[in-house]
Amino acid sequence: MKKSSFKSPLTRLATVALFGLLAMGACKSKKKVVEAAPAPAPVEETTPAPAPAAPSADEVAVGKLENYFSTIANASSVQSANSSIQEALSMFSNQNTPVLIVIHEENGIKDYDEPTTIVKYLNYLKDTKKNLNFISDIRLDGSGKITELELRRR
Repeated sequence: MKKSSFKSPLTRLATVALFGLLAMGACKSKKKVVEAAPAPAPVEETTPAPAPAAPSADEVAVGKLENYFSTIANASSVQSANSSIQEALSMFSNQNTPVLIVIHEENGIKDYDEPTTIVKYLNYLKDTKKNLNFISDIRLDGSGKITELELRRR
């Protein structure tokens, strides 16, 4: 008669240990698979993007005025330049609105060129056909008319 090899205590212990290791190994691998699987992302409600902020009155006035400056400087005739000057003047509180041109600034202290008026400045643009300055500061009154203009060299 053949002896069953399973009856030996050492063989039984080795077999049980082998099954135990396999079972533990299988549990660990299942656990890893479960942990590795990402949780489904929650469905987010899409909110519409906020509407862009409306430009301020200052920004609108600067845009229009810069356009007028370019149009006057690049006018093909004196009549078209004069027409553009009249349109631009409608944006100002009066024809003697001061125009200050910053020629130098250091430590917050500004040096200005000789003050002029908007009428003189617009005619200067018409005569020289060069728009060398940009608007750095603008002041408006309660009705949206320009009361002071500060320019800088480009």
